[in-house]
Amino acid sequence: MKTIFITGASTGLGKATAKLFASKGWKVIATMRKPENETGLNLLDNITLLPLDVTNLDQIKETTKKAIAFGNIDVVFNNAGYGLMGPLESTSDEQLVRQLNTNILGVIRVTQAFIPYFRAKQNGLFITTTSIGGHITFPFSSVYHATKWALEGWSESMAFELKKIGVDIKTVAPGGIKTDFLSRSADMATHPAYQHWVDKMFAGISEDNFTPAEQIAAVVYEAATDGQDKLRYIAGEDAKALYAQRLGIGDEAFRKQMEQTFFGN
Repeated sequence: MKTIFITGASTGLGKATAKLFASKGWKVIATMRKPENETGLNLLDNITLLPLDVTNLDQIKETTKKAIAFGNIDVVFNNAGYGLMGPLESTSDEQLVRQLNTNILGVIRVTQAFIPYFRAKQNGLFITTTSIGGHITFPFSSVYHATKWALEGWSESMAFELKKIGVDIKTVAPGGIKTDFLSRSADMATHPAYQHWVDKMFAGISEDNFTPAEQIAAVVYEAATDGQDKLRYIAGEDAKALYAQRLGIGDEAFRKQMEQTFFGN
């Protein structure tokens, strides 16, 4: 029986992935900041809950040791993250640091903690939730995009060194996911000078095209089990369409098209 370690498993994609892997007969170590508040995953067979705040380096080290003590781990799914939106001008330093600590350093530190274990057995796979926002950009999300583009570049570079020790790394880049992401997982910076444009941008975003978390979880499962030497998995029809469009018309034309889409003339 294989085992997957998941960060950010309390809601959304992390929770859906935990359920899917458990249903496929995998052991799941589902981590979250407050496992004592979980009322769903704790009732399922094959799932073990552990506390993990990916901004807490000491807890990363402690939880990694506990997870490894449970037995063989095959996949580490770096999923914890959230979106910081709004004008950079009004974004506080506290917001900046929290976004970078969670979305970038959290992933890097969890990965770093597991590398010696995977290297010793010369086998293992890291999967990281990035975003279509790691390949294209939307207005008023600059710091969020900075983290997701960073993860894509970091993962590509890591693929070279990990391959030398028998370990793989992959990214799953979803588009919009039908969860409470905007209300629960998004942090908003506001400024009256930009609010008209921010409102106009959000008015142009339709959740009708968003993908259920279960469908994105299926892509994570595919990445974990297909055995392919493949780095990137674009997940969700909206993400695939946007990515294909950018590749098809080129960076500058795509950027101008996005500006027209959200702001018009």
